[in-house]
Amino acid sequence: YYFVFFCHAASVCLEYSTLTITNINTLSMKQHSCNPDMCKFLADFGDIMEKVNCMEAKLKESETRLKDTEMSLKETVTQLKQDKATKIIFSATLRGSGHTGPFNTDTILVYKRVITNIGNAYSPVTGVFTAPIAGVYYFTLFYHAGGSHTQYLFLHKNSEVMVMTNDHVTHSEVADNGAVFLELQQGDKVYVRMGKLSHVWASESQTTFSGFLHVCCVEI
Repeated sequence: YYFVFFCHAASVCLEYSTLTITNINTLSMKQHSCNPDMCKFLADFGDIMEKVNCMEAKLKESETRLKDTEMSLKETVTQLKQDKATKIIFSATLRGSGHTGPFNTDTILVYKRVITNIGNAYSPVTGVFTAPIAGVYYFTLFYHAGGSHTQYLFLHKNSEVMVMTNDHVTHSEVADNGAVFLELQQGDKVYVRMGKLSHVWASESQTTFSGFLHVCCVEI
């Protein structure tokens, strides 16, 4: 009788032990698995983060391209400004009829009729060219005066005479001219001075003063 009871008790304990182990394993599996809704959320969240990272990379690439474009535009604007600043050309003639002079004193010739004045460096009010930037400039002066007077024209850089052209009295007169390359600093002034008792023709644009920037921004 006792033996039968013991066996029955042992069988119940074994079944209980087996059931408990199964429950524990099931609970452990549930702990290591996720709720279907949570799994879907995590999967969707992973996809979203992947897209966000991709968009962030594209945004950084776009920012880099934008910076490169901005730098290129700035360089273009700077180059355009430099090109505009280095285009300095002028040509002007005396205005009037007959001749200008002779005068009892030396006189700065004012070429009032402007043909070209790119850069606005020449003043038709004063007859003076003012260098807007440093560089090497080329200047020419052409004139016709007839042969009744001796003519003297002096091309000045500031107060210094750089070149002179003159002609003597003659019965057959042709046009005279002079030209020179000058190294100028910004603000230097160039003009033509006519010597006293000289004269030149103003009619028909026969007397001209011209110049242009040949090489810009040189170290002088």
